[in-house]
Amino acid sequence: MTTTRRNFLSSAAAATVLPAAASATAATPTTTAAADSFTFCLNTSTIREQTQDIREQVQIAADAGYTGIEPWMRHLSQYVEAGGSLAELRKRIGDAGLTVESAIGFAQWIADDPERRKQGLEDAKRDMDILAQIGALRIAAPPTGATKGPKLDLFVVAERYRTLLEVGDEIGVVPQLEVWGHSTNLSRLGESVMACVEASHPKACLLPDVYHIFKGGSQFGGLALLSDTAIHAFHMNDYPDSPIRAEMNDSHRVYPGDGIAPLTNILNMIGGNGRSVALSLELFNRDYWKQDALTVAKTGLAKMKAAVAAAG
Repeated sequence: MTTTRRNFLSSAAAATVLPAAASATAATPTTTAAADSFTFCLNTSTIREQTQDIREQVQIAADAGYTGIEPWMRHLSQYVEAGGSLAELRKRIGDAGLTVESAIGFAQWIADDPERRKQGLEDAKRDMDILAQIGALRIAAPPTGATKGPKLDLFVVAERYRTLLEVGDEIGVVPQLEVWGHSTNLSRLGESVMACVEASHPKACLLPDVYHIFKGGSQFGGLALLSDTAIHAFHMNDYPDSPIRAEMNDSHRVYPGDGIAPLTNILNMIGGNGRSVALSLELFNRDYWKQDALTVAKTGLAKMKAAVAAAG
């Protein structure tokens, strides 16, 4: 085991924090989250039905009071295809006081079929190039291309993730392995952690999500095992007490604090210790999509800040 792998886990003693029960409750944290551990970011899925214009999304995020934005690649591609200038967009984002903390793309880097995987890496390279031109730091790396079908060997997944990380090294954008609760592969927090560890790359990291951790059936307490460099962005949302987990989908996500997720414990596990984590509001709530975009963005930011304050 290399130094990089050892450092991914905070300590051997932390292994005792893993809960044994199969519920969605979290382990009791031993520290409290420092408010300055977190910045606040708007994932544009939250307002995507109100506007898919990246320029309008930037303005809404800025007007609502966010310091970061997490755009979707499809909206950036639409902007470029319509003749938009990436240099101009980068300036617009900077002038708005925003950082592109991450972005959402769906390149099939993990696909088992060699040709699809090769194309997936080319798609990832294209996406990363666009992101680098607007000053983005990271991109989500969900298991697109392996959400159905056979369960992949996690050592193979780790090799493929390392290859994706090496593509990111060439361009300067870090792919974050995203936990996807509804997927055949990487639905569990532990599976995703293992793939990161076995990738044995200094920039390997996770992109966890409150809803997806719950949906996949993992324990939130596993977050306490992760080191200070394991998480740079975290998808914030909440989930209600119904429907049951098996029937729940993305549209059931609600504002942080409006559901039953143990947000205080979650924030205490990922914050503190001098960490810097961008909390990115990612919602797909159809009722919110019917409302004014700025109102939704402001409400989500206030809810996130309240959750952080409650965590101490």
